[in-house]
Amino acid sequence: MQIGFLEIKWTDILDITLVAFLLYYIYKLVRGSVASRVFMGYLLIYLFYLIVKAIGLELLTRILEYFMGVGAIALIVLFQQEIRRFLLLVGKSTSLTNNQLFSNILGTEISPEEKYPLKNVIEAAKTMSSEFTGGIIVIQKEDDLSKFAESGDVIDGVLSKKLILSLFSQYSLLNDGALIINQNRIKAAHCILPIASNDDLPSNYGFRHRAALGISEATDAAAICVSEENGKISLAIDGNIKTISVTELERDLKAYFLK
Repeated sequence: MQIGFLEIKWTDILDITLVAFLLYYIYKLVRGSVASRVFMGYLLIYLFYLIVKAIGLELLTRILEYFMGVGAIALIVLFQQEIRRFLLLVGKSTSLTNNQLFSNILGTEISPEEKYPLKNVIEAAKTMSSEFTGGIIVIQKEDDLSKFAESGDVIDGVLSKKLILSLFSQYSLLNDGALIINQNRIKAAHCILPIASNDDLPSNYGFRHRAALGISEATDAAAICVSEENGKISLAIDGNIKTISVTELERDLKAYFLK
């Protein structure tokens, strides 16, 4: 196809479409964080570099080339969490441990209901909400949470509603921090989680909500946050957090873990 002096091939259209698609998903990953502004700044500098190169300003082009080379390395360091999340999203659908065929071959097939017993967690969150008991419950999916569990006190107890409620009781020495659950066991309590750097969170979201969001940004775990001020339940998954009802909590957890 000829447009003026430009000859456009179907591969050019495909190339532009894929680049636009990639940039859109990169922006979605970094949206709402400080990294998003850095990304936009770097993108503007790159566009400026293309203009300067097209005009033929050789000295400025050479300077910008060196800057872009060093900047690419800096971006990898700066966006390491976002890159990790992107690769995690890509790998979720291709993970051998989640693939039904490979599970059958390797003999590692475990039903989702057995691997993620959500009933006790949902019932505990419901009771905590009605009693205005604050807490964070982290449910491990595929990513290893050992380093976060080691920051607290190891429990390694059988998962039950009563044990969750007793650990978050006001009389418990372990009620501060997060509870980490792996399959049918409570691995640790009183755990320290990474704090989200998102500047656009609602003002009613406190430290617990930022911690729940932080662990969902760093890993594929789901974090349930119960506010002790108003009893509202929030769920953080894949770097997004929202306030929901008990019914919505059950629906979203089942959709995320049992699909």
